[in-house]
Amino acid sequence: MTTTDCEGKILIACIGNIFLGDDAFGVQVARELWVMELPEDAVVVDYGIRSFDLAYALLEPWRAIILVDAIACGRAPGSLYLLQPDADTENSAGLNPHAIGPADVLAMARSLGPLTAPIYIVGCEPQDLGEELEGRIGLSPAVVAAVPRAVAMIERFVERLSKAGAVAA
Repeated sequence: MTTTDCEGKILIACIGNIFLGDDAFGVQVARELWVMELPEDAVVVDYGIRSFDLAYALLEPWRAIILVDAIACGRAPGSLYLLQPDADTENSAGLNPHAIGPADVLAMARSLGPLTAPIYIVGCEPQDLGEELEGRIGLSPAVVAAVPRAVAMIERFVERLSKAGAVAA
């Protein structure tokens, strides 16, 4: 996608590793969003574990960016979050291309250049990422149940952003 292709559009950037259980939340949300009728200014991309691709995409002139990922915040598995990170969100693991989370990719992108679009995060509390060395394929029941709720949340939020021109949530 070129700069002119994304200008004025909303990027829904889904993140996740299908080999680490609930970490595949973003990937599954992307699959669900692809079959929906979203506003034409919304673009859904499954970045999987491609942190460098996502970091460079964040530098483009999007109107708004929504990152979708599994995020552990200490609540019940399947809990959903809509967050807006501040400009100082950083993480020392920012350059690990296979272990990305929203803070990691934001830090990486900021090291490459200015981010001009407002950024939001739709996160889901994971239950199980599998064994460290073996992983696990498939979402836990709590996260499977959260996917349609997350899709509905994103759909409503994108409609609101489309109508409001990306006014802060």
